[in-house]
Amino acid sequence: MTRDTLVFVRAFLTAARTTGAIAPSGNALSRALTHHVRPGGPDQPRTVLEVGPGTGAVTRHLVRRLGPRDALDLVESSPGFVTRLGRALRTDPALAPVADRTRLWHGKIEERELGEYDTIVCGLPFANFPPEAVTAVFSRMLAALRPGGTLSFFSYAGGRALKGADPRRTAARRAVRAAIEPWLLEERLILSNLPPARVHHLGAPATVGALEATVPLTP
Repeated sequence: MTRDTLVFVRAFLTAARTTGAIAPSGNALSRALTHHVRPGGPDQPRTVLEVGPGTGAVTRHLVRRLGPRDALDLVESSPGFVTRLGRALRTDPALAPVADRTRLWHGKIEERELGEYDTIVCGLPFANFPPEAVTAVFSRMLAALRPGGTLSFFSYAGGRALKGADPRRTAARRAVRAAIEPWLLEERLILSNLPPARVHHLGAPATVGALEATVPLTP
């Protein structure tokens, strides 16, 4: 068992609702989640947000796709993950080169004032959230996307077969589907992940007017 997996197990046992898994995302899932991350040019740097980076498994794939002037924001609610990520940004050869243009925030995405982003990658366990929290998180992220931007997240496959056994998860899945339907670009099943996962890619409208018209409002 790797150190990252041990950290995930501890976080899961402490706060299963917000951690949602006992191991980091696998390589195939990480590659699929970062598929739409595109490097910016020297005169047009891009800004990327990762929500729920955990121990940085997806982050390490994401930074390979950043341009030399692109900026990265990380929002993580688990203090243990934040500590580990902060250390990795100083010492990990894969992450240290982007540390000077990376901001690591500890807290919930709903409580954070966001800027504007070209790409958002999200690892939150939405199946564990109440429907109102699902709506609030997606509203916050989608409103932060620049016109033409993309938002990618995943859900574990096979959950629908159990929906009758857990009404809360059924309600969460319905809230997710309602939130993403107008934005959905494509979905991809990653069978090699453990457990298998489905990646969802969303696209913001290319014009500001269309973007404002489709962002759901929350109370």
